[in-house]
Amino acid sequence: MTRIGFIGLGIMGAPMAAHLATAGHQVIGHIRRPEAGQRLIAAGGTTATSIADTVADADVVITMLPNHPEVEQVVLGPDGVITRAPDNALLIDMSTIRPETAIRIADLGIRSLDAPVSGGQAGAENATLAIMVGGDADDVAYARPLFEVLGKTIVHVGPHGAGQTVKAANQLVVGGIYALVSEAIVLLEASGVDPVAGLDVLAGGLAGSRILDLKRASMINREFTPGFRVDLHHKDMGIAIDAARQADVALPVTGLVAQLMAAARAMGYGQLDHSALLRVVESLSGQGKG
Repeated sequence: MTRIGFIGLGIMGAPMAAHLATAGHQVIGHIRRPEAGQRLIAAGGTTATSIADTVADADVVITMLPNHPEVEQVVLGPDGVITRAPDNALLIDMSTIRPETAIRIADLGIRSLDAPVSGGQAGAENATLAIMVGGDADDVAYARPLFEVLGKTIVHVGPHGAGQTVKAANQLVVGGIYALVSEAIVLLEASGVDPVAGLDVLAGGLAGSRILDLKRASMINREFTPGFRVDLHHKDMGIAIDAARQADVALPVTGLVAQLMAAARAMGYGQLDHSALLRVVESLSGQGKG
């Protein structure tokens, strides 16, 4: 049993914390609203309304927050994890943030890992996440039993910050595939070809992908119930662009996809699933489906 303080019980964090409690770990979740902790409590965990009470006795602190300002406030703030958790507690940040923040935290001497995830809400619900981990090998080994409760693919990708860099690469690939699948649907429909049959063929050939496997039917039906929102993917594309600038490399397709994602947000689709990129591509051809 590991004592875990979990901060960030959102659509991803709530099922993740519940899985850890179900697996027999002692999980205390930080809440601002009572309803946020209901799932964790049902799984055998407990809740606290202050960071201090959440992490006071923790062996491990897990954060699952929207962006780097929230992580920096929760970890580095005057009443944050760095001042309230035991000295040897391991901080595992599973948020998707810029690599610089992960490196900054590690440079302060905090025992930490950056371990962002891929798989969206479904992956969190089903404990099938892919977890890309940056940090020291000994800490990764210590945390691996926890990661194995949450995901199916756990890879130590390098030193502190590497996990976030790999997640940026993941998001630029996912965004690019959504854009191309959207263009394929628009082309098929405008040409009078059944998109169901067309995408079925694509999914079985070299063009196949997890996105085609999981999302082609919902995209054709214009069902954009959020598993991962446009707003969050817009944020992640900004991280990818910043990472490219830091590495002094050109990512021209990433820049274009980032603009399409920004357009989706500007068009009012921020709360929809990121597959709603199809709406932007439709609009460019004057073929919006309403």
